[in-house]
Amino acid sequence: MIPQSDAPEGRIIVLEDDPDIRELIAAQLSREPQRVDSVGSVAELRESLDLGPVDLLILDLNLPDGDGLDICRDLRAAGHQGAIMMVTAREGPIDRVLGLELGADDYLTKPFEPRELLARVRNLLRRSRVFDGVQAQAGTRPRVARFARVGPWRLDLHQRRLVTDDERLVMLSSAEYRLLTRFIEAPNQVLSREELLPERSATVAFDRSIDIQISRLRHKLASVPGGDELILTVRSEGYVLPGPVAFE
Repeated sequence: MIPQSDAPEGRIIVLEDDPDIRELIAAQLSREPQRVDSVGSVAELRESLDLGPVDLLILDLNLPDGDGLDICRDLRAAGHQGAIMMVTAREGPIDRVLGLELGADDYLTKPFEPRELLARVRNLLRRSRVFDGVQAQAGTRPRVARFARVGPWRLDLHQRRLVTDDERLVMLSSAEYRLLTRFIEAPNQVLSREELLPERSATVAFDRSIDIQISRLRHKLASVPGGDELILTVRSEGYVLPGPVAFE
């Protein structure tokens, strides 16, 4: 059991228009040390976001005054750095892929097992803390950090693109950006395919999609001298980003 403190450790927002499901999610999250704010509309979400930083947004897709996919896209475009989990009754693979491409970190389909929700929330918050420097050993990332320096590159954390020292830009797809940030979260650690693509953990061992994504990302990183050595293959184990990561 996670020890409770006098003050909440961070904040979670639950955006769900169904009051029964909203209450269920909030009750599950009440076991966590984070403050939980529950809202039922996009208008209420905007008001809650104005109150301060958010570590995790649990986002329904079907809302009375907007669409969750649009909200996710707009938040990422505006530089929102908190984790986003989509919880929805939409079961189509297109919705799932589109949600992840627009910047969601995880996607859970209703009906769901409450314990699975809690496990996924804890995993996202753990990853977020590592990336924010709470547990990182290679450097710390203050919330106001704009760039992560990786070898000859700076990764723009707001606009999701690579920048050279002479200001040359290389744009990243949403999938490439998520993949690179997972390496940045754990420099010098070998990451398995399941760790790099947790949203596909059930099938990633049987397909080569992660290898294709790695290849595309490597190609972009290798467009400047030294970039071709940033992501190394560890045979039978996975991939690793060697060397330190610094935040600016």
